[in-house]
Amino acid sequence: MAVPFLELRDVYTHFPVRGGALAGKTGKVVKAVDGVSLSIEKGEILGLVGESGCGKSTLSRTIMQLVRATGGSIILQGEDLCLMPRAMVRRRRLDFQMVFQDPYASLNPRMTVFSTLAEALFQRKPELKKNRAELLSAIAELMELVGLDPRFMRKYPHEFSGGQRQRIAIARALAPEPKLIIADEPVSALDVSIQSQILNLLLKLRADLDLTMIFISHDLSVVRYLADNIAVMLAGKIVEYGPAERVFHEPEHDYTRKLLSAIPHLSTT
Repeated sequence: MAVPFLELRDVYTHFPVRGGALAGKTGKVVKAVDGVSLSIEKGEILGLVGESGCGKSTLSRTIMQLVRATGGSIILQGEDLCLMPRAMVRRRRLDFQMVFQDPYASLNPRMTVFSTLAEALFQRKPELKKNRAELLSAIAELMELVGLDPRFMRKYPHEFSGGQRQRIAIARALAPEPKLIIADEPVSALDVSIQSQILNLLLKLRADLDLTMIFISHDLSVVRYLADNIAVMLAGKIVEYGPAERVFHEPEHDYTRKLLSAIPHLSTT
């Protein structure tokens, strides 16, 4: 059998309680991720859906190794990231990058687009530090890839709109030439009209660059637009998983039906 591109086997991420009402009670933990198993094929977009606090962002950071799993395995192209020392994880992280929810918070306001993208490019291609012409060309190519005018590479994040800032964040994630992109609520802070532009951009990048993606959202209607498969998360667990159209039209879990019922519909009266 073919090995999945990314496989999660019984992944747990628990945090000890250090304060509040439960402080002092030994053995108390917050079970942010509680036994998640998933597999993702190369080129697939997996939609991870759930309400705030369900554990989906913690799961994404666990996959990224920004948070270490308490237990289980995260196997990327046959290598278990959970068994790697941190120095090796940092090198391996070039192959999996993350796009965060708020581009203004995730971009350094004191760095121009040029500096932001150059720093990311150097991670994979340090030789660009010695070749100004090639560096400029690579930055221009990245900006064009995400629909930005390279003439604006000397501008700062505050000089761009929210949608443009998210394009910069996507370009930064693409700079190290990753194979996997994890997008954590990348459109929730944007206007509806801009959301569709970013979703279409992600679909185009998946096709052009043969990317695999995990797209995280609380909105099933957004996830349905671009995901091949959907995993629904509740209280740290995956409660439903399947092809996007099946989950949307024939949900099996009450929680999924609740999420679907929360989607606004246009009145016909």
